[in-house]
Amino acid sequence: MSAIPACPLCASENTYQDGELFICPDCAHEWNPAAQEVEVEAELVIKDSNGNVLNVGDAATLVKDLKLKGGSGTLKAGTKIKNIRFVSGDHPIDCKIDGVSYLLKPEFLKKA
Repeated sequence: MSAIPACPLCASENTYQDGELFICPDCAHEWNPAAQEVEVEAELVIKDSNGNVLNVGDAATLVKDLKLKGGSGTLKAGTKIKNIRFVSGDHPIDCKIDGVSYLLKPEFLKKA
């Protein structure tokens, strides 16, 4: 007999199984552990403009000038970016340039 896992959101051990789903009565979270295993295997691979795989914490360089929306200014080609992070959405790379946080598309970056 397998042990019922703790809730992945609130870490409560007061969970129960209902069919294929596990349910946490404390936070009302429902999850399917088999589906979570599939999601972990299908991790998103993000590639730069040259096809190199980018990883969290990598350094990159901008390959073209980017106009900033909502403000006046431009990020110049050749600007070096350190310690990139991945986020969900259509701009999957989060980084800081001169202390300001930006969301960028990987096709405008080259792995350093």
